[in-house]
Amino acid sequence: MPNELKESLEKICERLKTEINSLRTGRASSALVEDLIVDYYGTPTPLKAIAAISTPEARTIVIQPWDKNAIQSIEHAIQSSSLGMNPIADRDVIRLAVPALTEERRRELAKVLGRYTEEARIAVRKEREDGLRAVDRREKNKEISEDEKFRARDAVQKTIDEANAKIEDVTSRKEKEIMTV
Repeated sequence: MPNELKESLEKICERLKTEINSLRTGRASSALVEDLIVDYYGTPTPLKAIAAISTPEARTIVIQPWDKNAIQSIEHAIQSSSLGMNPIADRDVIRLAVPALTEERRRELAKVLGRYTEEARIAVRKEREDGLRAVDRREKNKEISEDEKFRARDAVQKTIDEANAKIEDVTSRKEKEIMTV
């Protein structure tokens, strides 16, 4: 049971990392566009599957599609996304200039980050409740003694505390990144 709990908590942390990586911080990051869905010959395809994405400068993302005919589809996908960036087609590559964030936009991003963090915390609390219920059920079914029950409950709480610490660490790093001018 502790391994199952650790796995599910690890998934929660990974999901949080994925969600907050998509938040634009004023610095170029391939994570901003790599999961963008492009209509590639009538098939919805993630951008990372049809192009090489790099960040040669701090505020520039370069997208180099493997198929030069996909440039217009990629441009359209970027323009219709919520990124708020204008793609610049330069022969066989697309350049995206990542604008600096305004103070107002930084605050909005901090609020979004807070929502993602709270969702992760709620998921962790749910896992904690499930873990404690499982321990109580095992004791009720006489699978473990009362002493073992308390040790198992302590182990569950320790695992939960570790997951919460990891969530706080990831969130504080991202918040610092967002608020840095």
